[in-house]
Amino acid sequence: MEIIQIIGYLGALLIGVVLGLIGGGGSILTVPVLVYLLSINPVTATAYSLFVVGTTSLFGSIKNFQKKQVDIRTAIVFSIPAFIAVYLTRKFLVPAIPENIFTIADFTVTKNIGIMLFFAFIMILASVSMILEPSEKDAKPRKVRFNYLLITLEGAIVGVLTGIVGAGGGFLIIPALVLMAKLPMKRAVATSLVIIAVKSLIGFIGDVQNLEIDWVFLLIFTAISVAGIFLGIWLNRFIDGKKLKKGFGWFVLLMGVYIIWKEIF
Repeated sequence: MEIIQIIGYLGALLIGVVLGLIGGGGSILTVPVLVYLLSINPVTATAYSLFVVGTTSLFGSIKNFQKKQVDIRTAIVFSIPAFIAVYLTRKFLVPAIPENIFTIADFTVTKNIGIMLFFAFIMILASVSMILEPSEKDAKPRKVRFNYLLITLEGAIVGVLTGIVGAGGGFLIIPALVLMAKLPMKRAVATSLVIIAVKSLIGFIGDVQNLEIDWVFLLIFTAISVAGIFLGIWLNRFIDGKKLKKGFGWFVLLMGVYIIWKEIF
């Protein structure tokens, strides 16, 4: 096994550790690790990312269910439009993107470049969300209230974005749950993890019908990432994950800028 591949598998461990430490955000690293370290095609990488993100989020949700932090009703209302949108995106929209999207001068934006540039844009949005996130305070319990139209629209938008880039979209889901369902921050974070797990795994089903999946590699990579979650949860005893979140946000910002530079230049 080459050194770069070993680093790629260590990247899988890091994805899980970050998820275990700060409760989200680690999945944004999955596609860059798969594409740049393990040389996987971006379309396939976004598909694999959905499986990795969905499975790791599912394991991460177990603790939240035990603590009764998940708002089941909210998760269902948000998940239905999200998983329909992500499935349709992976099944029909992504395969329909042309191999050469457009050309400017001598530079052609191919399907792979377009996906990575769009992914970099999402990374930058996610990083800003993590950097500017206010410090979490224990909010008093509030009665959950739904704006069904806005939640459905937000769920569909998040589903499409997740389908294109293969990331969880927690930076979009959590504010939506806080603002539109009036959930306290802790319950919003816990509930978002369940939503991410459901829509990511259902989105991946759309890929099984379109792509040839290397199940041995994917299951090994995912198992390492899941192990990382439990390592991250254990490290939480000694490290304040919340304090790491802003620093990780800056790292994601730099990664997003790097991807734009690499794909264009």
